[in-house]
Amino acid sequence: MSHTLTIRIQDDLARWLADTAKAMSVPQGKIVRDQLELAREQDKQGRGFMRLAGSVRGDKDLSTRKGFSRS
Repeated sequence: MSHTLTIRIQDDLARWLADTAKAMSVPQGKIVRDQLELAREQDKQGRGFMRLAGSVRGDKDLSTRKGFSRS
């Protein structure tokens, strides 16, 4: 099943998309779909650790811990 998605993009991005699609002889939608697929694959592969961002508690500067001496 396919779905239609309507988005608004700025003029410079629209020109780039149109120029790129023309140069590659592909529809603009194919470029958008390919980029969405690429983003999804990157999310699956190497971004799992980002779910932990901001979940660690403690001093932001570990050198402020008691018992730690700077040399």
